[in-house]
Amino acid sequence: MGQQQLVLIILGVIIVGIAIAVGIGLFQGTSVNANKNAIINDLMNIGQYANRYRLRPEPLGGGGRTYNGFNLPQNLRSNENADYTNYVVTPQSITFTAVSKFGYGNIIVTLDSTGTLGNFSFTGDFE
Repeated sequence: MGQQQLVLIILGVIIVGIAIAVGIGLFQGTSVNANKNAIINDLMNIGQYANRYRLRPEPLGGGGRTYNGFNLPQNLRSNENADYTNYVVTPQSITFTAVSKFGYGNIIVTLDSTGTLGNFSFTGDFE
């Protein structure tokens, strides 16, 4: 083989190596973003569930216009995206925490008395 052919083979191997490294980096970034969006979607569904509890009258098993007594049901505490907890429940708000199952970080959000999620806080790779 000629020297020119060896240089082209080495150059080709270097280019393929760089392309693989870039592809892995893009996949990682996309994976983090997809997990973050899925968790936010889950938190919105959990927030709607909690708001329905707040609006339901007490005789029908609800909170009677407060979040007092709300407990996150077992089937909503974990899925393929994250583990969810409601660690602060007051009459007018609930603060939920989601911990990514992939180790990307946590998302903390507050559900207010109007049923609106706000005060999103992101840690880890979600920042």
